[in-house]
Amino acid sequence: MRSSTTAGMLAVAALLLAACSGPASTSPTGSGSPTAPATSSPSGSSASPSASMADLDLYAGTAAAVAPRGTVTTRTVRTPDGLTRSYRLFVPSGGLGVAPLLVALHGGLGSGAQFETNSGFDGLATSNRFLVAYPDGVGRAADGSGGARTWNGGDCCGPAASRKVDDVAFLKLLVSDVAKAQSVDPDRVFAIGHSNGGIMALRLACEASDVFAAVGAQSSALEVASCDPRNPVSAMQIHGTADTNVPFDGGRGSGLAGIAFEPPKQAATTLAAADRCTVGPTTTTGATNPDLVLTAWSACASATAVQFLAVTGAKHAWMGHPPSSPLAKTLVGTPYPDLDSSRALWSFVSAHPRT
Repeated sequence: MRSSTTAGMLAVAALLLAACSGPASTSPTGSGSPTAPATSSPSGSSASPSASMADLDLYAGTAAAVAPRGTVTTRTVRTPDGLTRSYRLFVPSGGLGVAPLLVALHGGLGSGAQFETNSGFDGLATSNRFLVAYPDGVGRAADGSGGARTWNGGDCCGPAASRKVDDVAFLKLLVSDVAKAQSVDPDRVFAIGHSNGGIMALRLACEASDVFAAVGAQSSALEVASCDPRNPVSAMQIHGTADTNVPFDGGRGSGLAGIAFEPPKQAATTLAAADRCTVGPTTTTGATNPDLVLTAWSACASATAVQFLAVTGAKHAWMGHPPSSPLAKTLVGTPYPDLDSSRALWSFVSAHPRT
């Protein structure tokens, strides 16, 4: 396994965590909840994400985010490796019935509360009627507490990978725990993650397809040695060509992970092969926004699909949403403004339940 993070990097990570973590939302949520990105007006400005996406239909089947309305609770589960793990659960107001569940995975050094703020998924959940769980990765301390939280996505990242923390087991237990409190549709359980969180989501596609029907990832790569999903699983990746933290063509990144990454697109080709896709890859460049180049595989087993969206000029930051802090902006770049990663990835996964 490749080397992960050094002690010196973790010292910097502690500083980054203090700067990056957004304020925790309260219960119930209201106007002070995570900020959603601007959406297009009815006239459709060409600078807005919605207008630039029309020809590729990347927001199909979704309503734009609204101000979040719902409750947030913090729950814990005890994992087989002896750790007590925590997550935040957002439940939209108004009653859901049997609902989809999204597990939203923060990037390395972040937290569930930080990604809740940064991603705006609460606003999407309010308008599209789904549950969102925001788990915390493990910190630097032996019991998993402390800052600089990471996920064991395989070769990345940090203490989670070096200690071989069983995050797959944790996230499967999380889904079971949510199902004890809410009515979860077992055929519509999804995972979406950023950076190290996206690496974890891709690992779930390989190792937990019995629980997760589809996954989405931005700025991530597949970092496990083998990928043999038990069930076909849909997957969508979004990656910026100017990402230096996880380079578009693979290799050693500029971030704190300290490893050489696999080429990000290799994840899509691996999963397309595992899903036995018979059409593709096909490539489409956005007519109204040529920055967007979508590679797609279709006619896959069990109605699954695989997509890889390259975004010319985009960096590592979560696209379409304000950065968590000025320091985060320094380390991961200015967010690409003309794509809402949260809405695009939700549109994809929600269209691919288990069949």
